[in-house]
Amino acid sequence: MASIAIRGVKKNYAKTAVVHGVDLDFASGEFVVILGPSGCGKSTLLRMIAGLEEISEGTIAIDGTVVNKLEPRERGCAMVFQNYALYPHMSVAQNIGYSLKVAGVPAAERNQRIQAVARTLELEHLLDRKPMALSGGQRQRVAMGRAMIREPKVFLFDEPLSNLDAKLRVQMRSEIRKLHRRLDATSVFVTHDQVEAMTLADRLVVMNGGRVEQVGTPAEVYSRPASRFVATFVGAPAMNILEGTVELDGLSLPGGSRRLAMPRAGLPVGTKVAMGIRPEAVRLVAPGTSGALSATVDLVEELGAGRVIYVDLDGAPFSVMTSEAVHAEPGSTVGLKISPEDMHFFSSETGSRLDVFKASVPEPAL
Repeated sequence: MASIAIRGVKKNYAKTAVVHGVDLDFASGEFVVILGPSGCGKSTLLRMIAGLEEISEGTIAIDGTVVNKLEPRERGCAMVFQNYALYPHMSVAQNIGYSLKVAGVPAAERNQRIQAVARTLELEHLLDRKPMALSGGQRQRVAMGRAMIREPKVFLFDEPLSNLDAKLRVQMRSEIRKLHRRLDATSVFVTHDQVEAMTLADRLVVMNGGRVEQVGTPAEVYSRPASRFVATFVGAPAMNILEGTVELDGLSLPGGSRRLAMPRAGLPVGTKVAMGIRPEAVRLVAPGTSGALSATVDLVEELGAGRVIYVDLDGAPFSVMTSEAVHAEPGSTVGLKISPEDMHFFSSETGSRLDVFKASVPEPAL
């Protein structure tokens, strides 16, 4: 196990900056997932930890030792890539043990360690097969075994499940989490898939445009997003966002004819805000219900255990997730009930979170 400290790390390609001063700390034995859209710099950051990309500015320390100038093999990291990168002419056993062979480890010890890794990954019956005779999930396990056999201090995963089908991805997520618990090694996992991120992470790092938007547990990031970007990126369906203006009697929506009750938190009247609400926090009610917004149904997605209803709210797309058996046909009118305590508020200018639920300070006694 090893801790990782990242301080002021930047990455430039010529005059183009792709990572802008990242500061992060990963505890020893922690499973950290770096989540973000394509091009946000997450894989670049992972490759800088591994030593596969040069750091333009800042430092990365593993177990207290700055590794900026160390070769990848000297950092104690093992990396699992998106493409399995197995040697097609070698057997599973040869692929797993290749790094030990190159390092000159005696054959007897090498075979012992190969068997141990194969047992952990349930690959014992496949050791004599070539990669072409394996399924996608089996190949990924071989790639993980090749990393494990080096007994690294840090495991680095660069979108390792992207090439698998949906069922295998679920299976491999479970296997990776169980493997982490058994090995108790520090793991950094990069993905653009929020389901992978939420199910695997002890702690989540959300990146956007080469910057860290938020760090926290999956529950913290989901329930209290630090920015509008995080709010709409984490969660499926995405959080609904309505632009509005703070008025004395609530939140005025575009057009000025609709208002929502909102927490009274001292935001100046006239402040432009973006109000967010999770689809599962919205209640469907009968049209015309007091305090409800009226919307037109566009589409209903049946999910078995529930359904997602997509509606048009004065030209703005809006979604509702419900497990109730409701009758909502495309073109029909429904009512949307939104509770003030379920609202999230973000600055219309910066996108940062506005904390409108601050505890009120009691007035001093006279």
